[in-house]
Amino acid sequence: MSTLVTVLYIVAFALFIYGLMGLTGPRTAVRGNLIAAVGMAIAVIAVLLTPGVTNWALIALGVGIGTAAGIPSARQVKMTAMPQMVALFNGLGGGTVALIAWAEFRTTDGYLGEAGYMIGASLFAAIVGSVSFWGSLVAFGKLQEIVPSKPITLGRLQQPLNVLVLAGAVACAVTIGLGGTTELLIIGTLVFAAVLGLAVVLPIGGADMPVVISLLNALTGLAAAAAGLALNNTAMMVGGMIVGASGSILTNLMAKAMNRSIPAIVAGGFGGGAAAVAGGDAGNKTVRETSTADAAIQMAYASQVVVVPGYGMAVAQAQHSVRDMAKLLEDKGVEVKYAIHPVAGRMPGHMNVLLAEADVPYEQLKEMDDINDEFSRTDVALVIGANDVTNPAARNDPGSPIHGMPILNVDESKAVIVLKRSMGSGFAGIENQLYYDDKTSMLFGDAKSSVSGVIEELKAL
Repeated sequence: MSTLVTVLYIVAFALFIYGLMGLTGPRTAVRGNLIAAVGMAIAVIAVLLTPGVTNWALIALGVGIGTAAGIPSARQVKMTAMPQMVALFNGLGGGTVALIAWAEFRTTDGYLGEAGYMIGASLFAAIVGSVSFWGSLVAFGKLQEIVPSKPITLGRLQQPLNVLVLAGAVACAVTIGLGGTTELLIIGTLVFAAVLGLAVVLPIGGADMPVVISLLNALTGLAAAAAGLALNNTAMMVGGMIVGASGSILTNLMAKAMNRSIPAIVAGGFGGGAAAVAGGDAGNKTVRETSTADAAIQMAYASQVVVVPGYGMAVAQAQHSVRDMAKLLEDKGVEVKYAIHPVAGRMPGHMNVLLAEADVPYEQLKEMDDINDEFSRTDVALVIGANDVTNPAARNDPGSPIHGMPILNVDESKAVIVLKRSMGSGFAGIENQLYYDDKTSMLFGDAKSSVSGVIEELKAL
């Protein structure tokens, strides 16, 4: 039986890695996800076949509850709410690891007689898992707008508080490692870590949420790997290491895309607060409005149109209409491309997933570094709900909270059309200078309705 379990683990891990490779592109993502899911099913079977696993009633109950909660949630969630679901499910993983550490403490009478590496790994999992759980709940609340997306901070007291609660969690864990067996110690470890998770994520603004989700995902993976080491569970160790490594790489890539260090993001302060009043002289500025008819004419007689999607497109579920509009433009000889900013939307790859769902050809999706040189040769840039990632203040205003963040150079296009519900600010809470540019026209309204109106005008031309 042990040989069979080992073989199943090897097959499962091979499928994990092969499935992860498929997630590198929209065309293979669905297949990659299914392959990884099969790998997970095999890993679960291997765990159930491990000698000593006997409490089948509780296992069946857990599987039943998880299935009943997970499948409906995954099937019913809208694409616009996918980041919230990712944050929530990731948090549940971290919370599970923290509870496993607590259970191990109880079943071993305070880790009596356990090896030092097992105690250290379990306590690490307890702290990191609790931080991930409570931090992910805050991220979920901000994305769902249950909690304000702007930074919630204690000001100068914030960092001392973070250090204090971290020290409290470590002190409780060290006391346990030195032989403390009082259950209040493990509870104290989890509580201090919980406060740390809340204290770290609450001061982070909505503009940094995509990076935070990746970071919390990586933390959950590391916690799961540590718990697997403590339990001698191969599936948890390998799965956790894969999640931790991939999440860490993605976090680093996204931080670079925003020209911000990970410590600066964790320190908070980006995406709201004082920055929200920047550009407060909006009353002295004017914008130029346009109509669906004028927008259609502008694009129909262009040589190249670059579509810049953002969260506004996701909210309106306008991706299919955008694809239909692009087909009409292509039929008229217009070249259409899509400019994808790494942090457009509310999670990594959000725009890629939406456009792939609408069957937009993958070769038309251009990453920021590939498309930015194209804007100077672009006749019309069509911005659909993207805000901070198109704001020239990132280049031009040293006092802006997003200064230094790489953006899409849509302001270099010959003409810009912005589809937006209102003049409201984006996640960073600041005005977009692009909207007041002489070459920019604003088409106000729901993105899907506006694009549908443009489609009807294009058909009439």
